[in-house]
Amino acid sequence: MTRILSAVAWPYANGPRHIGHVAGIGVPSDVFSRYMRMAGHDVLMVSGTDEHGTPILVQAEAEGIAPQELADRYNRVIVDDFHQLGLTYDLFTRTTTLNHEAVVQEMFRAVHRNGYMVARTTMGAVSPSTGRTLPDRFIEGTCPLCGAEGARGDQCDHCGNQLDPIDLINPRSRINGETPKFVESEHFFLDLPALVDALAAWLKTRTNWRSNVLSFSLNLLDDVRPRAMTRDIDWGIPIPLPGWQENPGKRLYVWFDAVIGYLSASIEWARRRALATGELADAEEWRAWWCDPDAESYYFMGKDNITFHSQIWPAELLAHNGEGALGGSPGGYGRLHLPTEVVSSEFLTMEGKQFSSSRGVVIYVRDLLSRYQADALRYFIAAAGPENQDADFTWAEFKRRTNDELVAGWGNLVNRTATLIHRNLGCVPAAGVLTAADAALRTVVEAGFDEVGTAIRGQRVKAGVASAMRVVGEVNRYLAEQAPWKLAKGDDGDRSRMSDVLHCAAQAVSDCNTLLAPFLPHCAQAVDAALGFERAFGNKPVIEVVKDLDDSSRSYPVITGDYSGSPAWASVPIPAGQVVPAPSPIITKLDDSIVEEELERLRTGG
Repeated sequence: MTRILSAVAWPYANGPRHIGHVAGIGVPSDVFSRYMRMAGHDVLMVSGTDEHGTPILVQAEAEGIAPQELADRYNRVIVDDFHQLGLTYDLFTRTTTLNHEAVVQEMFRAVHRNGYMVARTTMGAVSPSTGRTLPDRFIEGTCPLCGAEGARGDQCDHCGNQLDPIDLINPRSRINGETPKFVESEHFFLDLPALVDALAAWLKTRTNWRSNVLSFSLNLLDDVRPRAMTRDIDWGIPIPLPGWQENPGKRLYVWFDAVIGYLSASIEWARRRALATGELADAEEWRAWWCDPDAESYYFMGKDNITFHSQIWPAELLAHNGEGALGGSPGGYGRLHLPTEVVSSEFLTMEGKQFSSSRGVVIYVRDLLSRYQADALRYFIAAAGPENQDADFTWAEFKRRTNDELVAGWGNLVNRTATLIHRNLGCVPAAGVLTAADAALRTVVEAGFDEVGTAIRGQRVKAGVASAMRVVGEVNRYLAEQAPWKLAKGDDGDRSRMSDVLHCAAQAVSDCNTLLAPFLPHCAQAVDAALGFERAFGNKPVIEVVKDLDDSSRSYPVITGDYSGSPAWASVPIPAGQVVPAPSPIITKLDDSIVEEELERLRTGG
């Protein structure tokens, strides 16, 4: 058993999430976490809503409400959406908790104490019309290095180089299009040059990462400079040093505090566990995932966040540990290990266009789930998502994959097998003597466990679901060739063979259900019931409203769950005599009209 940390990127709490957000992070991380639990590993899956920074402040001001009120609103929306999608977080929390603030400030103090957080005067971008500081990512212009348009104030996605806003050619604010004014301001900078050798040594050991992620990360080392970790803003976590703590206009950079959320969420999970068990020692259980060198950690995000997860966050960890050129000693959390893998997906477009809420090119998670099954979306993302290249969501392809693959392939196999058993026998028959055809089917199905599992472990979700569906196709072929419905009409000998075939088919369907469970957890529970089982295949997360651990006057919703009963990643003999009820459709077939209906919604914004 290995302890596995599934660290999932934190969605920003300034609006509902569209399907592009869950395509890159939500579904892939959940498929991986569900599989690893079934394979016998101890998984801790954490994330939450990212709630600090200028964008929330600007939006709240425009709506005439407090930033916390805006964050509260969309925190609840995102929690509901992710819960409905079936994402099995051990804890999905938020960055406006006092626990998170304390962890972030302790990390800052440790990095500063080791000498890797240095104060310097810099030129910061300010909005001329409001006087408010503009975040690096909210300034765009022409890259001074490669000439690409649309470079951001922190990096150019075209050439991959780190930038400063003042270096951009023709800089402009993404908020209102105005040209920013640059003024002097004192800030703390993470001394990346003092950490670059340690970063390079670590990155060069990451040989099994996706090639696009590793090459991009290594290229970042070519132009390393100190990175500002504080901002002139009054919405965020105070800087925990004398003379700074009391300054209402200085806060830690949202990206400094957001990536620390993986650690703070793990600590919050352990503290809540200790409250539930009454065992104080459980409050330190998070260390098993963060300080044990044998534990593994996987970080899931979109490609625009690679910099923060393969450079900034590892640099913060190295600085906390005192492992850069300046030396030092580990902070209060002990030696924290660096990511095992940064799993970055590419972008999802919609009907050939980039997602844009303002232009109406969007489908929100909650809207899609209000009309279609969650597993239909999960299957589309797993089979056709932006795993290692940009992918396009179209309603025609969504309908085709749902009807031609899920319904005609998997749903039809389940329904046909259950119907034949229910009508002819009423229960699962005992195993008989295997023919060559039966044995060949068993070989194919059993090989699927290794093939699908290997793909998921290697972050190849597309290959994993494709392998599982190939096994489904082989079982469908077996049924068609053996034709048990014909055997049912024959003499006793034929009926005996019918029983043998239906036992083999039932076993194969049960095993295919296991193979598909990480991808289709809602369907998995229904398929299990169709075969007469009562196992906890769905592993449903729950929403709990909890009190802030350090402020009992405040409460908020979290996603959590007990996933200890996950079925094993193995073929489990289906017991003879198990009653098989009359089946109901597992997956809803989509009418051809939904394509035009959905395109019309896009056109009209309905």
